[in-house]
Amino acid sequence: MLLICGDESAAEHAEDGCGGWSEEMLERGVLRGGGGLRPPSEATAVRVRDGEVLLTDGPFAEAKEQIGGYCVIECADLDEAVEIAAEHPAAGYGTIEIRPLWEP
Repeated sequence: MLLICGDESAAEHAEDGCGGWSEEMLERGVLRGGGGLRPPSEATAVRVRDGEVLLTDGPFAEAKEQIGGYCVIECADLDEAVEIAAEHPAAGYGTIEIRPLWEP
């Protein structure tokens, strides 16, 4: 999975789209899904402590970079995942974190 991260300045790119990246990755057969996320200010964090459900408005983690979207990709190896992540437009202004999914 590619986690697309950026600081507050990344919000100015929210409507940019991916400049053909998604279409190219679909054509290559590596893109399996994904989407953008609404801003952290619209988040609700859910925790359960001692059987009680606790809700917190806004981002739970205090961090400069926040996840703005994700892409699920299927690659042969880490080298291919790095190549795909480096081609994503958000890599030019934010960070793309590559994270393997748990296999069932």
